[in-house]
Amino acid sequence: MKKLKQIIAQVKTTDEASAGFNDLLWQLICYSPKMPVRLQQQQLLDEAEKFSLTAYDEHFTHTHLKFNGFKWGSGTHKIVITHGWGSKAADFAELINALSLIPDTTIIAFDVPGNGSSEGELSNGALFADAAKAVIGQYGTPDILIGHSLGGMANIMALNDNGAKPKLLISVTPLIRLKENFESSMAAAGVSAEPQAAYLKSFEELVGRAASSYDLEKLYQRGPEQQHFLLYDEADMISPYKFIRDFLSARPFIRNKNYTGAGHAGIIRSPEVIADIVAAISAILK
Repeated sequence: MKKLKQIIAQVKTTDEASAGFNDLLWQLICYSPKMPVRLQQQQLLDEAEKFSLTAYDEHFTHTHLKFNGFKWGSGTHKIVITHGWGSKAADFAELINALSLIPDTTIIAFDVPGNGSSEGELSNGALFADAAKAVIGQYGTPDILIGHSLGGMANIMALNDNGAKPKLLISVTPLIRLKENFESSMAAAGVSAEPQAAYLKSFEELVGRAASSYDLEKLYQRGPEQQHFLLYDEADMISPYKFIRDFLSARPFIRNKNYTGAGHAGIIRSPEVIADIVAAISAILK
């Protein structure tokens, strides 16, 4: 978090017309803050079977980045968790502990490249999706696929690419529109409209697709045959409710529930949320 604060301070004090300002915006948008692991989280990681896989970083380093994964249990029912931006597998400690009480399960979580304990300085949606695909490729289609924030969008992108069909998809405050998230982050750092537009143009040139294409309204290819539980907080400012509302209104078959006040990051630790996720999974696996 200290480095992110330094980046924000530098963005705020640098002349927007300077040659290197757009490079600063890449740091602002693509540096994922890394928070230390708490004692309880480390104890959970110590109990896990460790593994490592790779995801190709086609936009920054042009190398295969190693990312770290963790597996608990050896049951026949696989549960895979994809964390969100600025997060890591260990942040799901409370949920993982609760899920481990469900009989006959294997729980798998991982740190996306550029996040947590994994390699990489910068990260993006492509690395999130490719890491999820690598885990599914290694361990097979999970019975349950859980994603938080950007991890929710990444899971959809991974399923689109590999055609996997989990029994239950769980999305917790999923990011709906990436472009608007970028704009919000830049505006919060005091960046004016013109350099925002310049950054979005450079994003499209580097990535080969516009930031606006990272939109669950466009990416979601599932119908009523896919059981899907979407959990959100209508007061969430990171994944605004107006976008989730529009997404859900076009897909009335998606079960959903509001947890006002849970918070974008805190929702994955909410006892009510954890209880509802465990109940939903137990009903599917019974």
